[in-house]
Amino acid sequence: MNEQKSVESEPAFAKELFGDRIEVARRYVSLLARDSDTFGLLGPRELSQLWSRHVLSSALLSELVKPGQAIVDIGSGAGLPGIPMAIAAPDCKFTLVEPMERRSNWLSATIFELGLTNVEVVRARAEDLQRTDFDVATARAVAALDKLVRLLSPLIRGADGKTILALKGSKAPQEIEDASGRLELLGFGVPEILTLGLGKAPETATVVRIRLKA
Repeated sequence: MNEQKSVESEPAFAKELFGDRIEVARRYVSLLARDSDTFGLLGPRELSQLWSRHVLSSALLSELVKPGQAIVDIGSGAGLPGIPMAIAAPDCKFTLVEPMERRSNWLSATIFELGLTNVEVVRARAEDLQRTDFDVATARAVAALDKLVRLLSPLIRGADGKTILALKGSKAPQEIEDASGRLELLGFGVPEILTLGLGKAPETATVVRIRLKA
């Protein structure tokens, strides 16, 4: 009950970002707040930033995908960034990959309850996923960039998009430097650091975008 009361109020930007899908986003926030402790999705202190730090910052990535693209979200956990992106970009197809059974079960139940027909859940580790045809691979709080590109690059090699979108923080430049040798070895181009939501969102999202060379 106390945790429920501490959930962040909906910022005005949420309606702007989700548009006519705002009710779906609200329901997702409600489910996250209700189930977070039970399923180990987010810490109790994170509920006071649920909209701004988690849902909106994740949904901002939808600006970087194109209609019809296939997106894989690795280590999806609470469905971040995959579910907010899927709500904001209903014309894309999303695959949420989560190895933990209780979290993958929660994800499956949640996308059913939200009526998201453009999302599927796969219980697996990234390295065990036998697909190479995703246009975009996303991850949030999964691993440092050096390890992340090793996990994600096989999943995008067979598609047109060949893009990784990694939600990172202030250490993004250092992570890029640390991963420079690996990026070159795997055939990636020069990484971009993008700041999304500047001047609009209550909290910006820092994204590292890297593309495999054709």
